[in-house]
Amino acid sequence: MTLSDNTPLATKAATSPVAESSFMQAVSGRRPATTPVWFMRQAGRSLPEYRELRARSQASMLDVCLTPELASEATLQPVRRHGVDAAVFYSDIMVPLRLAGVDVEIVGGVGPVIASPIRCADDVDRLTERGASLSIAPGIEQIRQAVHMTVAQLGSTPLIGFGGAPFTLACYLVAGQPSRDHCEARAFMYSDPQSWDRLMTWCADVTGAFIAEQVSAGASATQLFDSWIGVLGEDDYRRHVSPYSARAIEVAGRVLSSTTGARAPMIHFGTGTPQLLTAMHDAGGDVIGVDQRISLESASALFDNTVPLQGNLDPAYLTVPFDILEEKVRQIIRQGKAAPSHIFNLAHGVPKDTDPSVLTRLVDLVHSL
Repeated sequence: MTLSDNTPLATKAATSPVAESSFMQAVSGRRPATTPVWFMRQAGRSLPEYRELRARSQASMLDVCLTPELASEATLQPVRRHGVDAAVFYSDIMVPLRLAGVDVEIVGGVGPVIASPIRCADDVDRLTERGASLSIAPGIEQIRQAVHMTVAQLGSTPLIGFGGAPFTLACYLVAGQPSRDHCEARAFMYSDPQSWDRLMTWCADVTGAFIAEQVSAGASATQLFDSWIGVLGEDDYRRHVSPYSARAIEVAGRVLSSTTGARAPMIHFGTGTPQLLTAMHDAGGDVIGVDQRISLESASALFDNTVPLQGNLDPAYLTVPFDILEEKVRQIIRQGKAAPSHIFNLAHGVPKDTDPSVLTRLVDLVHSL
């Protein structure tokens, strides 16, 4: 029986193949028959077909992100090649800043470069007077189209939308480029808490709106990605960062997925975060992403084994002999059983020089276990 367009959303969600996929079961706290697996940065530079796409289009990375046909193709490539259980929308944490009017470029060999960094209260005023709504921002329709195009081709495979967490965005905005220790952002945070509050509120609203746009266009789940949060201790995180991560998650969760008809579950992930995991969970998120600095068993124990987890293979294992990799994967799968559900992933993104065939074998291995 085919559902008509007038079928209630709740009915569509209950009968959706996407909603019953192994990934969506796990991200919703149910343990599926097979452990789902996807990889952060699975789309992009590690794939020869992606490099060919870039060469053929002669487009910069940000241009690929903002061109629906290219962004959709980049998103689909690892699903076709590896058979992963979820696609992650091909984008960058700088994209919502670009949409909001920030002059940012991704410079080869350097990374994101902000033309006018935030260094004082007046700079915050200049930034925040733009407003944080992306619904009518130039370029947002291209994001919606890319998501629509991708979901139409994914079938029962869910799409993950994502955005950078407010602290990570603020680190780039203050330093103006990648930083080793993010000292500039931390100094600004300590010295001018009022301006920091306005900056972080703006970042939370921008990234939350960006994630919400992906959900409304068809993404079934989301991830808030906090690349640099590990430089903080728990007290500073709870005082200066957690309220804004919570705000971003709340903004992102205001819309229902057009694919599942339900609120899109959120994965909350950061690097270097063993000391922050409980605080991150308090800020929000249905699944906590774990990096290699803590075992899944130890992470699960922090939550009395009640919180779904994602992770946590060190990407360095992708370059070792496969028998060593297999032993580690088996260990992670065993440890993941401590949580109510587990999504297999790396402890960070796929390195650019990874042999794609290793990832394909890794997916097959996880599925076989």
